Amino acid sequence: MFLQSIRRSAMSATTTSAPFSRAVVRAMQKLYPKALADNSWDNTGLLLEAPFVPSRRQSNNVLLTIDLTKAVADEAIAFNSSIIIAYHPIIFRGLKSLTFANTQQQTLLRLASHGISVYSPHTAVDAAPGGLGDWLADIVTGTNTSYDKSRSASEPEDVRKEREEDPFVEKKRPTYTLNHHPSQTTLRLEKLPSTTTVPHTRRPVVPQSPELASHPGAGMGRIVQFNQPQPLPILLDRVGKGLNNPKGFPIAIPQDQSISDISIRSVGICAGSGASLLGNLDVDLLFTGEMGHHEALAAIEKGQVVISLFHSNSERGFLAEVLLGQLEDTVREEWSKVREEEKGNEELKEAFAEEDFEIAVSEVDRDPYGIVVLKSEAE
Repeated sequence: MFLQSIRRSAMSATTTSAPFSRAVVRAMQKLYPKALADNSWDNTGLLLEAPFVPSRRQSNNVLLTIDLTKAVADEAIAFNSSIIIAYHPIIFRGLKSLTFANTQQQTLLRLASHGISVYSPHTAVDAAPGGLGDWLADIVTGTNTSYDKSRSASEPEDVRKEREEDPFVEKKRPTYTLNHHPSQTTLRLEKLPSTTTVPHTRRPVVPQSPELASHPGAGMGRIVQFNQPQPLPILLDRVGKGLNNPKGFPIAIPQDQSISDISIRSVGICAGSGASLLGNLDVDLLFTGEMGHHEALAAIEKGQVVISLFHSNSERGFLAEVLLGQLEDTVREEWSKVREEEKGNEELKEAFAEEDFEIAVSEVDRDPYGIVVLKSEAE
């Protein structure tokens, strides 16, 4: 009987995920149902369900990231997270083994050994109303300019001055520095109401079919149609401010035109790699994370403009500006429900005693590419 008791105790400790992690998974599935993802190729949902061991219970902490790298895993372990929300799935295809020979598998094994689960929503976030596609549409339409002004006003004067300088003008003999694109908003500010400053309509490139009653208007990509044509320099300014003023980003324009001569009436939008979704659209501007050389050539030959931001930099700012706030509200609701549903479970009593939780955006997550910026030796 004693051995059976030990065996039952061991099983309960290794076949149960952390209660708080379950609440986070429920919150993500409520916000971004798996049915919205492009399941013909994508791999979304709970990709690593780490066992819950009461004797080494994780904190009620969530870490948000775009890519789950070794550095992010180290951060989550130091943070004592219960779960990582990694936008990009760390597992795309079936695994025949889990070994230390593969760096991604190393990360999975380390996280499992520390009791940290991994959830990846990916294209469900792209398709959802109020998700990543709409965040990028908000940028080109100036919808969140009030947030940007508040953020700038809170910065020190020297930082604000540097952000306002023209990064493309070389003033003195340069030296080389490598800057990583600051698409993540690091300051946490009060939520401000969104106000659309540029009248427009928007719709998905590919509407969700069948439509989910809980998420009407969902679909992949966005097409923005302005009521009045917008000068391209103004759109570039909106993109720069919406991405926390990077030092620069690639743009392709027709070879017989200049930026100052171009006006934009319509925009096709896709986070990440947008060529396959945007390639056949009849719009003036393609706004995406990355597009191949030949696809960009084909676009400008048709008279289109292409703005690319580097793949994950078209996604990363969404974590702090949108997803963090959404999760704070929804996890609070789901954690309360889970604690109520299982309040009679004596084995998990200690885990349910902690009502508070924390959600943070990774500070080490970044696009693999940086930008070499020319600076004078005097700076």
